[in-house]
Amino acid sequence: MPLLRLSTNQQLATTEGRADFLRRASGWVADHLDKPERYCMVTLETGVSLLFAGSDEPAAFAELASLGLPRDDTGRLSVALCDLINEGLGVAPERIYIHFRDVERPMWGTNRTTFG
Repeated sequence: MPLLRLSTNQQLATTEGRADFLRRASGWVADHLDKPERYCMVTLETGVSLLFAGSDEPAAFAELASLGLPRDDTGRLSVALCDLINEGLGVAPERIYIHFRDVERPMWGTNRTTFG
């Protein structure tokens, strides 16, 4: 159900560093959305062409989508997600945009069915 999609102009130095960040991000999604990790998905695109505020300094775009994403909790999620990205990818919080998306159950599918 939950999907955390990250794009950044930063690089991770090693395959192990990439795998470690993905594991931490997956655990973050499960913990912060109170969902079983077996349903969580994380994607990470590094080294993308990304310009923010006219600068190519480190920047990131994140999309956090889930069934029942609590609208009144996005402030807390923004703080925690910016911290995760800052610590793991070296992007300052003021150079991160986040798109939160609450997905309707019939609009999310898996295993030949939907959640609706």
